[in-house]
Amino acid sequence: MTRFGKVSQAPTLPTPAAGPRDWDVADLYSAPLEGAIALEHAEIAIDEKLRQAYFWLVNSAILSPFYDIEYQDGPSASVVLGDAKSRLVLPSGQSYSSFVLLPLLNLAVRRRCLLVGGPGRGKTASAILMGVIAGYSIRDVQRAIQHGQPQMTVMDLLGNPLPKDLVNAEDPEQIRIAWRKWLGMRVKIVDEYNRIPTRTQSALLTVMADGYAEVLDQIYECPDSAWYLTANDDAGGGTYQVIEALRDRIDVVVKALHFNPRLLGDLLARMEQGVDPARAVPPEIVFTAAELDRAEKEIRAVVIPTAIRRRLEFFASQFELCEPAGAQFEYKTKDTLKLSNVEWHAVIAKDEGRDRVKDLGSQTKNGLSVRALMTSLVFTKAMAYFRGAREVSLEDVRQILPFVLHDKLVPDLDSPFFEAAGNDVYRVDRIAWIRQLFDLSCAEYDRLDLDRDDPVGALLAQMRAGLEGLDEREVRARLVTIERTLAEQAKGRKLYGPLFDDALVLKYVHQRYTNYLRWLTWRGGAR
Repeated sequence: MTRFGKVSQAPTLPTPAAGPRDWDVADLYSAPLEGAIALEHAEIAIDEKLRQAYFWLVNSAILSPFYDIEYQDGPSASVVLGDAKSRLVLPSGQSYSSFVLLPLLNLAVRRRCLLVGGPGRGKTASAILMGVIAGYSIRDVQRAIQHGQPQMTVMDLLGNPLPKDLVNAEDPEQIRIAWRKWLGMRVKIVDEYNRIPTRTQSALLTVMADGYAEVLDQIYECPDSAWYLTANDDAGGGTYQVIEALRDRIDVVVKALHFNPRLLGDLLARMEQGVDPARAVPPEIVFTAAELDRAEKEIRAVVIPTAIRRRLEFFASQFELCEPAGAQFEYKTKDTLKLSNVEWHAVIAKDEGRDRVKDLGSQTKNGLSVRALMTSLVFTKAMAYFRGAREVSLEDVRQILPFVLHDKLVPDLDSPFFEAAGNDVYRVDRIAWIRQLFDLSCAEYDRLDLDRDDPVGALLAQMRAGLEGLDEREVRARLVTIERTLAEQAKGRKLYGPLFDDALVLKYVHQRYTNYLRWLTWRGGAR
């Protein structure tokens, strides 16, 4: 048991020791006890505690030798295996197992994680471990799991009215509900969520999306929680089809990969010693509610540099445009096509103006929602924070996006891209496909030299600096600049997604100045 319950005392990410804290005049007025408390809290590094939890999980609890989130720290060795020339990279930087890391990050940012994979691959066990690390007893976690099954009713999920109240109440508000205890927990687990009936899924959606449960007009407010849902496949199937709105609320998808038989000896040792990892979680890596709140706050404070944000913007701009879908410029989108109920390929076949192999947008049937983009920002910040950084790097974005967008970007498998030599594998491996999309987008961003030459970004920044104090002459000059920039952008260029969004932004900026000019004119006339 000692072996399984031990946490290494060595730092998981060695860094130079912090320098002495700057002296502050307020120190003169601080009581010794207050100073001791402040020092004690200063010494608790939540990101280090997260890393200690990760390494205990990956080394002692969850047998996952799959380091698929790869970071490089200089040149990395690699080897090519097999007739298909499959390349195995040996990362030179500290790398991670997505099946262990992403559920842990999900705990820190209190989002919704879907664990997918065949039966017996540790999905539910992983979720239980997250509950124990969040401070609950294993008994409480196990009893709180909602097991999806075809007979589950809304009241099975949420709670039942008290029989006495049903008989005696003269008004519905007098009926008390015996709410299920799991609703008040900070970790919520729904096992095999795709076996839940559609009506009950709608009730689950309300709890997940809006944070409250409702039975007979009675409301139970739920705390912010980290959610863990499991399914045996990621195609949305099961006993019941998962409703689209529920799938859309899932923030990150993690695959439970196969068990490597080389680790059978570890399973044997556990069996012989009677060890259950969930019962052997070291107290040093158990988080209090306050520590999880602090982790979430510190993660939000991680900076996303402008240069990184611009690449993410450029990537997100690739997918929404569908030129044949609308007559008015704003409606030339895949969402317009989706809402029309017109057959997808009947419209796409008319889209002949672009190179459909080069056009990244041709690979998908949808664009990215605000929710998907917000989730991407949250998890990239969490990834950087976990790695001990206070700024997001481009590699953080590249590694995290495939898991966040796994169910958000729907591939058009009939796109010419997938028919090109060597690309057929991306029809199956969605993680690699999304990472390839991001790499291609970044390559195009570099080709256009947008870090140094971004006139649309400059005009947008100029407008965001404020309109107050601008005179009529300056406003008219800026309107002319916008119109010239738009005309220059249109010269000899086919309409791809980023140009489509840039044109719409220029129209937006133009309208802001137009409205301000009208106000200036009115004010001048009123005088």
